Amino acid sequence: MTAETLPAKKRARRLPKTTTPAELGLGDHPAQPGPGDPPVDHLRAQLDTQIRELIAREPGTRSGADPEDLHQMRVALRRMRSTLKLSGGLLGPEAETVRAELGWLGQSLGEVRDYDVLIEHLREVVAEFEARDQLAGRELVSKFVAERGVAKRKLTRLLGTPRYAALLVSAARLVTDPSSPVAVSDVESPRAVISLDKPYRKLAKAVGKLPLDPPDDDLHALRIHGKRLRYAAELAQSAAKKKQAAKIKKLISATKDLQTVLGDHQDAVVAADRMRAALDTLTPQAAFIAGRIAERELTRRTQARAAWPAVWAQVDTAAAPTLTASPLTPG
Repeated sequence: MTAETLPAKKRARRLPKTTTPAELGLGDHPAQPGPGDPPVDHLRAQLDTQIRELIAREPGTRSGADPEDLHQMRVALRRMRSTLKLSGGLLGPEAETVRAELGWLGQSLGEVRDYDVLIEHLREVVAEFEARDQLAGRELVSKFVAERGVAKRKLTRLLGTPRYAALLVSAARLVTDPSSPVAVSDVESPRAVISLDKPYRKLAKAVGKLPLDPPDDDLHALRIHGKRLRYAAELAQSAAKKKQAAKIKKLISATKDLQTVLGDHQDAVVAADRMRAALDTLTPQAAFIAGRIAERELTRRTQARAAWPAVWAQVDTAAAPTLTASPLTPG
C-alpha cells in the first residue's frame, strides 16, 4: 500500500512535519507596501507571499491527495523565481543562488505535474470513446499512472532532504535580512528598478524571430516569456496607482490568454509524443487507442497554432500603455 492509498488519518501521521512561516523567521502576515514604498519592499512582499504558499501546499504535495496542491506549489515556485530574476540585484547576491535552487526543485515538481495534466486529459478523452474501447483506454492510462508514481516518490524524497530545508531558509532570509539588499543609493537608481519594458521586449523579440511555421520548442519558449511578463506585471500592479493599475490589469489578462493558448499547444505536443513513445510497450488494442489520441492531439496542436498570433496582438496592444514608465520607477 502506498502513501497515496492510505486512509487520510494514517497518511497524516506518516507525513513529516512541514516548516511554518514562523520557523523561517517570517511575520504573521506578508507586508503590504503601497505605491510610494521602495521597489525592494514590493519584491520582499511578493517573495514572502509565495514562500508561504509554497510551504502551505507542501503537505498536500507530499500526500498526493489532491493534484491541485502540487500545481499551486509549482506556481508559487515559478513566481518566486520570476521575482528573483526581476530583482536586478536589489535582494543581494544570494538571490541568484536561491533562484538556481528553486530551479532544481522545479524540475521534480514539473515532472509530476506534467503527468497529472496528461493523465487527467487522457481520462477525459478515453471517457468519450465507445464502450468497446474503454478497457484498452484504461490500460493506456494505467501505464502513465505507474510512471507518475515513480516520479512522485522521487519528489517526496526530495522534499525531505536537507537541501530542500536549506532552500527554504535561504529564501526566507532574502525577506527578513535587512543587510541582504544593495545600498540605498543603488536602489534609488532607475537602472536598478523593475520595469515591464525588459520582459516585454524579450517576448516581442522572440515573436519577431519566429518563422512562418515555428518549431514546437520555440512556441513553448514563447509561453515562458509571456509568463514572465505576466508575473512582472502582477508585481508592478501591486505598486501602481489606480489608473496605471487598470492598464496593467488589461495586460495581465492578455498574457493569461496567451499562456492558455500556448499551454494548450504544448500539452497537445507532449501528449502526442507520449503516445508515439508508448507504442512499443502497449497491447495492440491499447496501441490503437494511443493512435486515436495522437490524432486528436495533432488537431488540437493545429488549432492552437492558428489562434496564438491574434492573442499575441492583444498582448502587444495591452502592453503599450504600461511601458517606459513602470509604477516601480522612482518619481
